[in-house]
Amino acid sequence: MNFPLYIAKRYLFSKSSNNAINIMSMIASGGVIIASAALFIVLSVFAGLKDYSLQFSSFVDPDLKLIPSEGKSFIFSEEDKSKLLAINGISSYSKIIEERIIIKSENKNLLATLKGVDSNFLNVTNIDSMVTKGSWLTPESNDVVSGWGISHKLSFGILDYRKPLSIYVAKPGKGQISTLKSAYNAAYVNNVGLFDINEELNAEYVFADIGLAKQLLSYKDNQISALELKLTQEADESKIREQLEEAFPNKFSVKNREQLNDALFKMLNTENLAIYLIFTLVIIIALFNVIGAIIMMILDKKKSLNTLFNLGTEPKIIKSIFFWQGSLMTVISGVIGVTLGLLIVFLQQSFSLVMLTPELPYPVRLNFFNVLIVLATIFALGIVASRIASQRITKQLIQS
Repeated sequence: MNFPLYIAKRYLFSKSSNNAINIMSMIASGGVIIASAALFIVLSVFAGLKDYSLQFSSFVDPDLKLIPSEGKSFIFSEEDKSKLLAINGISSYSKIIEERIIIKSENKNLLATLKGVDSNFLNVTNIDSMVTKGSWLTPESNDVVSGWGISHKLSFGILDYRKPLSIYVAKPGKGQISTLKSAYNAAYVNNVGLFDINEELNAEYVFADIGLAKQLLSYKDNQISALELKLTQEADESKIREQLEEAFPNKFSVKNREQLNDALFKMLNTENLAIYLIFTLVIIIALFNVIGAIIMMILDKKKSLNTLFNLGTEPKIIKSIFFWQGSLMTVISGVIGVTLGLLIVFLQQSFSLVMLTPELPYPVRLNFFNVLIVLATIFALGIVASRIASQRITKQLIQS
C-alpha cells in the first residue's frame, strides 16, 4: 500500500484533538463544495440560456445556407438544380433574394432588409409559427410580412389600407442620377402579418414573395441571392458540405446555423468564459482555506511527524502525506459539490423551482462536458494548493 496515501487518509477522516482545526477543515471543505457547486450551476444556466437564445434562430435560419463566393447574386440553372437534388441528405431547398431597402409609411421611412422567398420557404424554416398577428404572405402577390420593430417605428399594422406602404430599392447601374424616379425601383405592398422573433430580427427583416423581389431588383428569372437548405434528420452535415463543394467548386460559401449567427455565438461564448474565470477565482479563494487547514494540521501533528522521522521516514515522504491529504480533501469536496450542483440543476429541469416569468422557468441544461470542466478545475487547483501547503514542511520543523 502507498504509505503516504494511507497516512493521509487516516489524517483526513480522523478528528483532531484540537476542535479549532476540525472546524477549519470543515470550513475549507465546505468552501470548495459550495464553490464547485456554484460553478457547475452557473455553467448549466449559461448552457440553458444559450439554447434558449438560439432556439429562436432555428425558426428563421436554415440548416445550411449557400451564399455566392463572389458578388451578391448568381444564376441557378436547371443543371445546378439537378446537382443539388442529387445530393443525399437534403430534405428541401428554397430560393432566396436579399437586399437592403427603404420602406416608407406616410412621412416615415426606414432602412430594412427585404427577404424574397419562394413557396418552398416554409418547408425549410418555421417562420410562419412566429407570425403573432395576421398571416403569412400569399405567393405571387405584393403581400409582405414585417417584424414588430419595423411596424412600431413606422406606425403601421396589418391590412392597414389607410396608410399606404411602399418599398424602394436602388436601381443597378452607373451614371448620374437625374430624378428620384430614375434612381429607385418602387412597389406598393400590403403588410399582412407581423412576426416576433427577437429584437434584432424584428427591426431588420421584411419578407416578401421572391417574384416581387426580382421585380424590384430587376433580376432575371433564374437569378437569386442564396439557397437555403433543410437537411434530413439522419444527414451528416460535414458529408453534405463535401458533396456541395464537389458539385459547385468555388461557387458557394456554405454556412450552418452557428456561422449565420456568429456574432451571437461569440457573445455567448465570451460571457460563458468570463463567468467561468470569475467563479474559478472564487474557487482559488476557497482553496486558501484548504492551504490554511493543511498548515494547521501540520503544526498539530508535529509530535507524530517527529516520531515518523525518528523511525526513518524521509521529509519528502512526510511532505507527500500532507500533499495527498490536501488533494483528497479537494477531490472529495469537488465531487460532492458537483453532485449537489447536478441535483439542483435536475430539480430545476423537473420542477421549475426558479422562474424568469410566471410562465417561463429559468433555462438550464445538464451537460457532461461541464462536469468535466468543473472537476478538472477543482482537481488542478487543489493539487497546486496542496503542493504549496506541503512545502511548509522542513526538517527543522519536524525536529523542533
